[in-house]
Amino acid sequence: MRIAIVTDAWAPQVNGVVRSLEAVIGELRAMGHQVLVIAPDTFRSVPCPTYPEIRLALAGVRAVGERIAAFAAEAVHIATEGPLGVAARRWCVARGRPFTTAYHTQFPDYIAARIGMNPEWVWRYIRWFHAPAQGILASTPTIEATLAAHGLPHARRWGRGVAAEFRPHGVLDAAIAVLPRPIMLYVGRVAVEKNVAAFLSVDHPGSKLVVGDGPARAALEARFPEAHFLGPRFGEVLAAAYRTADVLVFPSRTDTFGLVMIEALACGTPVAAFPVTGPLDVLTPEGGAMDEKLSAAIDRALALDPRRCAELGARHTWRASAEQFLAALAPVPASLAA
Repeated sequence: MRIAIVTDAWAPQVNGVVRSLEAVIGELRAMGHQVLVIAPDTFRSVPCPTYPEIRLALAGVRAVGERIAAFAAEAVHIATEGPLGVAARRWCVARGRPFTTAYHTQFPDYIAARIGMNPEWVWRYIRWFHAPAQGILASTPTIEATLAAHGLPHARRWGRGVAAEFRPHGVLDAAIAVLPRPIMLYVGRVAVEKNVAAFLSVDHPGSKLVVGDGPARAALEARFPEAHFLGPRFGEVLAAAYRTADVLVFPSRTDTFGLVMIEALACGTPVAAFPVTGPLDVLTPEGGAMDEKLSAAIDRALALDPRRCAELGARHTWRASAEQFLAALAPVPASLAA
């Protein structure tokens, strides 16, 4: 199948959306499908206000549509609600072409956290954007229910996976291993919507580590000088950090899934989180602990069996994720394919 994927989130951005798309596209191509990625890296772009690491493409409906048409796409998937996503949506709607979308991020809560806007105002935009889609790809039952409660009942399940390097057996990080235990690890963007300060504020003995980068890093480093900020890590180096840690702390209240949770589990590291969307669907009592008091969740997670955590994490594969993605697509009828 010839699949066009339109996304405003793409390399060099580092986030769960980009990592998920890259992994699934790799699986799709390995399965013999042809994939066209329409992303900001091939257009002129400007920095996103308040988040300059993200580039907003300056591309209109015609430019995006011409690429989809030239590729002769048999299915169109619009991954994000940004400028490229809007252009692709308008092009498909104008021509009566079916398409799918995805709800990767709790944008209403995300925007509220960043600029204080009323989430209900953002939901109006979310409904407008996703309503014409033949299916909205959602990562968990909770997200499906959230979409349905806001007038978008046509969600289809699309789970996530872990790469082969995330496994319990492998090298450890020598520099991390010598720190006072328990070693508590955060992995992800260092931004206000990720609620990293809630983790760093926890009164708990041990060492707190932050892997990742983002606009809030400098302020958090100044505010929490006792924490260890290690910057971005990938692949085997990231896997070594997971293995060496005693617990992954996932403080976000706005994620729809939380890819780092299953990566940590696959490495044999339990997870501590708030009982919110994402953790409620991903974690089980054998692999994680949830509590509104994060220190209590950490204590309970530290008592879990790493072997059982690794078994739970290994259940998530990118091949299964890619198969769900394929099953959710809405193929273009032959009469519209030209």
